[in-house]
Amino acid sequence: MTRNPRTHPQQPPQNPALRYAYGTNGLADLRLEDALGLLADLGYAGVGLTLDHMHLDPLAPGLAARTARVARALERYGLTATVETGARYVLDPRRKHHPTLLDPDAEARAARTELLLKAVRVAADLGAHAVHCFSGKLPEGTAQEEGWRRLAEGVGSVLDAAQAAGVPLAIEPEPGHLLGDLAGFDRLRTGLGSPALLGLTLDVGHCQCLEAEPPDACVREAAPWLRHVQIEDMRRGVHEHLPFGEGEIDFPPVLAALREVGYDGLVTVELPRDSHAGPERAASSLEFLTAAESGARTPGETTAVGSAARTADATPPRQEAAPC
Repeated sequence: MTRNPRTHPQQPPQNPALRYAYGTNGLADLRLEDALGLLADLGYAGVGLTLDHMHLDPLAPGLAARTARVARALERYGLTATVETGARYVLDPRRKHHPTLLDPDAEARAARTELLLKAVRVAADLGAHAVHCFSGKLPEGTAQEEGWRRLAEGVGSVLDAAQAAGVPLAIEPEPGHLLGDLAGFDRLRTGLGSPALLGLTLDVGHCQCLEAEPPDACVREAAPWLRHVQIEDMRRGVHEHLPFGEGEIDFPPVLAALREVGYDGLVTVELPRDSHAGPERAASSLEFLTAAESGARTPGETTAVGSAARTADATPPRQEAAPC
């Protein structure tokens, strides 16, 4: 008689570890080469590269040659990149984040569009996995419908270039902006016919700030369109990017959700007001996230890893969003 071989229950496939990056807008006091070297030494997988006057200035001469040098540096340090376009004063030295795609003046909107087109070209040359963008605030006196029309027009014009370059355009819901939440992203996406190259930048802190669902639920809801993730701590109703442990987010469920949905892009730490302590923040952030990911729980498990305790049904009144 032949004995049946002993069988073991099949183990579920392991989701790959997340790949962490750090945003250069939180390393503004470092030369770009020094910032890249720092992140590589710390063990980061990538960088969120904000095009700004001190880091790959998109308006200065010789952008293609400077981009090629950055590409070589990324290769040398073993880093991948996302290209970010949220520099505060890169287009207007007196008005933060202006002009936007919602500006009443067509020439001003064109300046933002041109920046995004440059970002797409830079991203293609760097082998970046996405280009980040945002809508901007609805200008005073502009009707909502007109704002959405301008946004769709501007994003649509950039998507053609993104399609040609094979680089996703990942728009970020930003508190206080016309496109301020996941519902706003759905409105834009469906209005444009769900183009394949239009994706989402999901900021985990923004989910905590204003979405109805907790951040891990937002990850699952947004999973089909996730092209980039930003991460930091935050409190409910207050748009202030905080170092990990200073807000209310329970991170292990968020990181577990990202792995569960198979997200394989960069998870970029976004601390734009912490450049004064950039190297220290970069080091402590990666240490925190690595520990939180190792403690990421599956449904039914509990963990002590995370930020300050947050009850699941705690929903304080929404407060005025603080600027980034």
